[in-house]
Amino acid sequence: MICLLPRNNMLSLEQLKQSLEAAGQPHILQFWPELCEEERDRFLLELSQLDLKGLKGHCEGAAKAAATPPESLDQHMEPVPPEFIGSVRKSDKKSLAEWENEGLLQISQNRVGVLLLAGGQGTRLGVQYPKGMYNVGLPSGKTLYQIQSERIHKIQELADAKHGSKCTVPWYIMTSEFTLAPTEMFFKENNYFGLEPSNIVMFEQRMIPAITFDGKVILQSKGKIAMAPDGNGGLYQALVDNKVLEDMKKRGVEYLHVYCVDNILVKMADPVFIGFCVSKGADCGAKVVEKAYPAEPVGVVCRVRGVSQVVEYSEIRPETAELRGPGEELVYSAGNICNHFFTRAFLQDVAEKFESQLKQHVAIKKVPFVDTCGNQVKPTKPNGIKMEKFVFDVFPFSRNFVAFEVLREDEFSPLKNADGTATDNPTTARNSLLAQHCRWATAGGATLLDEHGNDLPPTASVSAGDSPPAQCEISPLVSYFGEGLEPLLKGKTLPTPFILDEKRAKELHAQ
Repeated sequence: MICLLPRNNMLSLEQLKQSLEAAGQPHILQFWPELCEEERDRFLLELSQLDLKGLKGHCEGAAKAAATPPESLDQHMEPVPPEFIGSVRKSDKKSLAEWENEGLLQISQNRVGVLLLAGGQGTRLGVQYPKGMYNVGLPSGKTLYQIQSERIHKIQELADAKHGSKCTVPWYIMTSEFTLAPTEMFFKENNYFGLEPSNIVMFEQRMIPAITFDGKVILQSKGKIAMAPDGNGGLYQALVDNKVLEDMKKRGVEYLHVYCVDNILVKMADPVFIGFCVSKGADCGAKVVEKAYPAEPVGVVCRVRGVSQVVEYSEIRPETAELRGPGEELVYSAGNICNHFFTRAFLQDVAEKFESQLKQHVAIKKVPFVDTCGNQVKPTKPNGIKMEKFVFDVFPFSRNFVAFEVLREDEFSPLKNADGTATDNPTTARNSLLAQHCRWATAGGATLLDEHGNDLPPTASVSAGDSPPAQCEISPLVSYFGEGLEPLLKGKTLPTPFILDEKRAKELHAQ
C-alpha cells in the first residue's frame, strides 16, 4: 500500500501515539484495544507509512480549503494567443503533414513514450474494476486497454515502415492501490496484448487520508484509515517515488504523451500532436476540443495573469463563459480533455522544483466510516474531503506552452457514467467509435449496407450523438487513424455488421 510517504520502518505504538497526538488526530487509535493481533500489525504498518509530520498541515489545510470559496479568476483571464495554437481544423495541410512527419521521426528514434493515467475505479460506471478493463459493447468485444495496446502496436509499425526502424513506444501506466493488482493480472492474462512486457511499466500513485469538515482523519473501519488516490496530479510525485523518470532517461525517451484511460478515441503517441509540440520547441502542450456550449462542464485552457493554465468550469462566471468573438465563436472555447505533451526535461524540473507548489483541489465526497460506537456507516450525503492534485496544474511552470485543437468527433469521447445517463456512457463511447469507423470506411471508397441490405448514405455516419448507422469496426492493427484503407475497401460493398481485423484485411487484399 502506498500512503503519503514511500515505505519506511515500522514505528512503535508509543511513537505513533505521540505523533498522532501532535497532529491533533489521537482518535485514529480509539479502537486499538478491540483489534486482534493481525489487525494491529496491519494498522501499524499503514500508520507507519503516513507522513505523520505533514498530517497536521494536511488536515488543517483540507478543512480550510473546503470552507474557502474558490477565487473568481474572470477578470484575470484571456485566451491563449493564436500563435501558440495549432489546429486540425485551421492549420494548413502542409503544416499538418510536416508535424506528422516530425512526430513519426521522433517515434522511430525511440524518443517518445506514452503515459496512461489509470488510478480510478469504474465506480460511476457501476463496476468495481479498473475502467481500462471495461468493454463498451463493440462487435469485437474489445476493452479500452486492448484498443489502446493495439494503437501502440500500429503507431510503432507506421514509424518503422516510414523510417526502416524497429522502434518501441514504452507504455507507462499509473495505477492506484485499487487498480494496480487487477490491471497487472488483466495484462498478464491477455499476454500483454502482444506487446513486450518489459516495455509496459506499471507504478502506483500515493494515497492520502480523507478528512472530515472539521479536519479529522476519517476511519473507514476500526483498524483502517479512509484513503484516496491523490488525484491525477499525483503523477509528478509518483514519477519520483517509482524512479520512472530514470527509466525514461535510460530508454532515451525525451517526449511523453500523457492521457486519461477513459477516452475511447485517444490517439496514442499521436504523431501530429507530438510533431507540432516538438516543432514549436514546447516543453508542455495540451490537446483541446472546441466547447460544445458555453456551460459545458469542462475546464478551459487559457491564460490567467499572463500564465497558461486550466480554469475549471466551476470557477468561471456564466457571463464570461458566454463571451463571443467577432465571428460569434466562444472566446473561451478551448476545452481541456486530459491529453498532454511533456518533455522529460520539463517533468524533471517539476519533480525537482515545483511539485510542492502544485495547487490542491477540494473534492467533497460521501466517505463510508465507523462512528464513535464502532458501527459502519454509509453516508447518504457528503461527509468528507478528499484533496486532489490535477495533472494540468503544472502548466503555469511551463516556459513554452502550446495548445493543439482537435475535432471532438475524431478524438474525444470519454466513458464516465453508466448507461441510462445522458452523456459520456458506454453507448455514447461505442457510437463515437463506430461512427468514426463508418466515416473511415466510406472515405476509403466502401459502400456500407444496413442489416436489410440497403445502401447507407455516406453522410449518415457523421454524428456519434445519434445511434450509429452501422456496426462497422476497424481494428487499430489495420488502421491507426483511417490511413491505408483505400486499397482494401475501394469499390467494395460491405454488409454490416462488419469487423475489419487483420484476417479480414488479408482476405480483402487477396481479392
